[in-house]
Amino acid sequence: MLAHDSRIANLPLMALACFAVALVPGKNSPAAESTAVATALRGDEQTYAWPQFRGGSDDGNSPADVRLPVTWSETENIRWKLPLELRGWSSPAVWGDTAVLTEATPDGQQMFALAVDLNTGKVIWRKRVFENTEVEEAHIMNSYASPSPATDGRRAWVHFGSYGTACLNLADGELIWQRRDLPCAHHRGPGSSPLLDNQGRLFIHYDGFDVQYLVALSAETGETIWKRDREIEYGTLDGDQMKAYSTPLLITVDGQPQLISSTSKAAIAYNPEDGNEIWRVVYNEFSATAQPLFDGETVYISTGFGKAHLLAIDPTGKGDVTDTHVLWDAPKGIGSKPTPLLHDGLIYNVHDAGVASCLDAETGETLWTERFGGLFSASILGAGDRVYWFDHDGACYVTRTGREFERIAENRLDDGCMATPVPLPDSLLVRTRSALYRIAAPPADDSPVAP
Repeated sequence: MLAHDSRIANLPLMALACFAVALVPGKNSPAAESTAVATALRGDEQTYAWPQFRGGSDDGNSPADVRLPVTWSETENIRWKLPLELRGWSSPAVWGDTAVLTEATPDGQQMFALAVDLNTGKVIWRKRVFENTEVEEAHIMNSYASPSPATDGRRAWVHFGSYGTACLNLADGELIWQRRDLPCAHHRGPGSSPLLDNQGRLFIHYDGFDVQYLVALSAETGETIWKRDREIEYGTLDGDQMKAYSTPLLITVDGQPQLISSTSKAAIAYNPEDGNEIWRVVYNEFSATAQPLFDGETVYISTGFGKAHLLAIDPTGKGDVTDTHVLWDAPKGIGSKPTPLLHDGLIYNVHDAGVASCLDAETGETLWTERFGGLFSASILGAGDRVYWFDHDGACYVTRTGREFERIAENRLDDGCMATPVPLPDSLLVRTRSALYRIAAPPADDSPVAP
C-alpha cells in the first residue's frame, strides 16, 4: 500500500510504529501529505489507528475507505453502549481493537485511564493514575479529564494538565513513567491535549492563569527535551485573558518543521527541535481552544473567546508578521471551542451557539450559514463527502460537503457530546457525557464514503 512512498523507509522507528501516510494531490505539487491516516504499521501488520486528538494527521478527516453510519438512535444501529462511571470530555485514542480514554471524579481528586475492547464494549483495564488533595475549580463546561490521550499501539499517554502526565502500557495499563512537576493554574480546568509526533516527542501546552509555557517531552522516558515560556504582551493583569486550551499542530514549510501554537492574544510558530520562535501573529482574543488547521500552504487559526475570528496566515515569514502575512480575517460566526474542519478547499465551522457555516479557504468568503440550534463544543468530523456535527444535547447533524448546504440526516442520543467522535472502519465511536457508543453502519449501506 505504501511502497510507492520512499519517505517511509527513512522515517524513524516511532513513525513506523505510529503512522502510515498516503499521498494525495494537494497545493504543494507534486503531492501533499494526506488529510487521512487509514492504517498504522507494526511489523508486517496493518492496523487501523486514530492515535490521538483529531487523528494521526491531526485534521479531523476520516480515512477515505471507512464506512460510517448516516442514521442512528438509541435503538437503531447501536452495536454496543458502555455507561461511563465518571466525568470526562477526552476523545478516545484508538489502536486496532482497543480504545483509550480518561475520566475523573467530579471533584477532580481521582483521575483514571481506561481501555475498552471495541469488539465487545467491555472495559479491558481501568487504572487510577493520579490522586489529588487540592484541586482548582473546573468550569461547568469543562471537566478534570478533558485532554485527549495518545497511543502508538504499545503505550498510551494520558494527560490531565498540571495535575500530571503519564505513560502506560497499552496492554494492561501499568505505569511506565509519570510527570507531576509542570505546574500552572488552569483556573477553569485543563483542556489542551498532548501532540505525539513521529520523532518520539510529546508537545504540551501549559497556558495557565499564572504562568504560560509549552514543553517537549520524550515520549519514551518523560524527560524534558525543551521548555519555552510564552513571551506575549497580554495587555492586562487578568489571568483569565492569559490562559488557553488549544492543542498544537506540526506542519512543514519549505522543508522545515514548524510547531503551530495558538494561545491567548497570539498564534506562534516554534521550531520543534529547540522551541525557538519562528513567527507570530497577535490578536485581541483570549482562551484559544481550537486546534490550528493547515492545507499545505496556509495556516488557519481560530482566535478564541471575546469574539472569535478565523485568520488565514502565510507561514513563510519571520518575527511578528501580523501586518504582513495575514491573508484574510473572517470575524463573524466563528466558533470559540469547536475546531473547524478543513476539507477540499472549504472550512466547515460551527459557532458555540449552534450556527454552522462554510467558508472558502482561499478567500474567507462565507458560502452558507445554517442554524442548527443547541450548543457545540465537539470538533467537526469529516468523512469523505459527509460532515458530522455533534452538540451538547444528543443531536448529530450529518451534512454533505460542498459550497451549498445539504442536510442528510439528524440523529439523536439520550445525552450529548463534549468530546469529539472517532471514526472506525465501519462505525463511529461516540463519547457522550454519560456513555461510550459504537454506532455501526448498517449492512445495507455498503458503499464507502466518497474520497
